[in-house]
Amino acid sequence: MKKIKVYGWINPTILCLILVLNLNSTYGQSVETSPKVAPQQKPASAGQTRVSAVKTSTKFSFKVITEGLSSPWGLDFLPDGRMLVSELAGKIRIVSKDGTVGNALKGAPPVRVFGVSGMMDVKVSPNFETSRYVFWTYPEPTGENQSVNCIARGKLSLDETSLEEVKVIYRASTTGQDGFHLGSRMLFDKSGLLYVTFGDRFQESVRVQAQELNSSLGKIIRINQDGTYAKGNPFISDPKARKEIWSLGHRNPQGLAFNPVTGDLWSSEHGPIAGDELNIIRPGANYGWPIISYGQADGGGSLSGSTQKEGMAQPVYYWDPAVAPAGMTFYTGNLIPEWKNNLFVGALRGSHIIRLVIDHKTSRVIGEERLLADERQRFRHIIQGPDEALYAITHQGRLYRIGN
Repeated sequence: MKKIKVYGWINPTILCLILVLNLNSTYGQSVETSPKVAPQQKPASAGQTRVSAVKTSTKFSFKVITEGLSSPWGLDFLPDGRMLVSELAGKIRIVSKDGTVGNALKGAPPVRVFGVSGMMDVKVSPNFETSRYVFWTYPEPTGENQSVNCIARGKLSLDETSLEEVKVIYRASTTGQDGFHLGSRMLFDKSGLLYVTFGDRFQESVRVQAQELNSSLGKIIRINQDGTYAKGNPFISDPKARKEIWSLGHRNPQGLAFNPVTGDLWSSEHGPIAGDELNIIRPGANYGWPIISYGQADGGGSLSGSTQKEGMAQPVYYWDPAVAPAGMTFYTGNLIPEWKNNLFVGALRGSHIIRLVIDHKTSRVIGEERLLADERQRFRHIIQGPDEALYAITHQGRLYRIGN
């Protein structure tokens, strides 16, 4: 606590007020101090936004492994510690441990590149050592200014120069105009099932499909590695629903991670202007978009007039102003012990890495820190490497190692 010098007599009431103001300015203040963009949107519960700031006490270091990437989007590790990186322009490259960027792998199908859409995520199969399978997401051209979200699978050739036996294992139900809200983050669970996020494709005329069970838009799906729906999905018995759907009511989810303590699936999601969300994904749950939101419409004012509705899930946490949360991971390593089981999220608009301290008994966020903000980079994705360090890619083309 800061010391307050008092000269002469002062009214006790005024002194109490000074003490309160002083405490609020030095303890428990949020890392976000800018005015809210949507002040009319009130949190549904305490700690749902702007929790107390925390600061890492352990010394750690970071370094740029390479600056030779072009708008990287996806990042995953091969079994030997080298990395696969996807680039927006439709390329997948192998990056060595020392940062040497390899040639683009041959064999990837054509990608519609426009705005912020193009080649998106890339994941190495959990059984890569026997299958050599690599998965990636991208918009397939379907006509002038039109594309459809796809998930493709191919085998990395033995000479590591190409992708072989390439096959589109899943196409979304609806095409969309180019540009925005493709979602496209992928994640495997322990049994090898694949979770994939799909955005609402931005246009007002199609975003309503986020609430429709016969559409892939605005959904998280769960599929087998051949693209078929997984057993046990929540809408299998509904004849009008797509059987691969795991959850619905999403706007543009770009992060997926399993909580190592509880096993829950968490997701980050871009909100409109404000109201970026962090959600715990439950099978069959409806996350409300575009009916409820903590953001606001592009023209100002409330998007729907409501932040809560019966039968629709609330975000665990939300940001206002927007930070554009992207790829994320829970840290399970030991290099920085105080980070154990914390959640790390890449922030595009925020240009920093978000560290969130979680109370795993209640699944609530209780602390927030901004890391690498002085780097002024748009952080697209962050994962933990086999050496227990964190690795992050930025839209500007950098690959970072963070640890000690």
